[in-house]
Amino acid sequence: MSDGSIGDHAGRGRGRTGRPPLTDERRAAFRQEIARAAVELFVAQGVAATTGEQIARAVGVSSRTLWRYFPNKESCVSPLFAAGIDAIGAALRAWPEDGSLEDALEGPTSGEGLTPLPQMPRVRALLRLTRTEPGLRAVWLQAHDEAEPVFARALADRAGLATVDLRSHIQAAMLNAALRVAVEHYAWRTEETESTPEKARAEVTATVRSALGVAARGIS
Repeated sequence: MSDGSIGDHAGRGRGRTGRPPLTDERRAAFRQEIARAAVELFVAQGVAATTGEQIARAVGVSSRTLWRYFPNKESCVSPLFAAGIDAIGAALRAWPEDGSLEDALEGPTSGEGLTPLPQMPRVRALLRLTRTEPGLRAVWLQAHDEAEPVFARALADRAGLATVDLRSHIQAAMLNAALRVAVEHYAWRTEETESTPEKARAEVTATVRSALGVAARGIS
């Protein structure tokens, strides 16, 4: 077991003297590693039966190190839930005037952004747990709460606005809700064994595109 330093995780068996601090990129990668370990444990044995110590052990660090990155065990999955927000924001800013919203977000919502394809079955299983695990549900909703201002700013930028106006806020809220509901609809109705990775990518893309189409048409 590590003594709790991320340096030990990054280079086990070496001394700590003179080691440069972790870059932002490495910290983000480490958070993703923790998230994947937490997902595996939550899905395999349930949230209640999983401890922070088990998650830390799975990535080769101490629980003290784990709690430097996350306030509780449920929040360990937040990097997976939050994945794709920046990509979607960038896609919104690059959305051409004559293009559809569905086409603009094809890449970020095709399985490479919202639900990384290698982890899609586990993320799908994790999302099913959010129906019965309040702690996980809170983390999932928090990810979308944090996404909404990002989307609003991107939509305002696309419209050439210096500040985010009411229209941008409403559009962002509609988009955010459409993405959340689409992913939940897909995850909650699809068993892990039903799809190959390729079929899963196509299914989640189709579901998201359908939801985005509804959001783009607005309320009538």
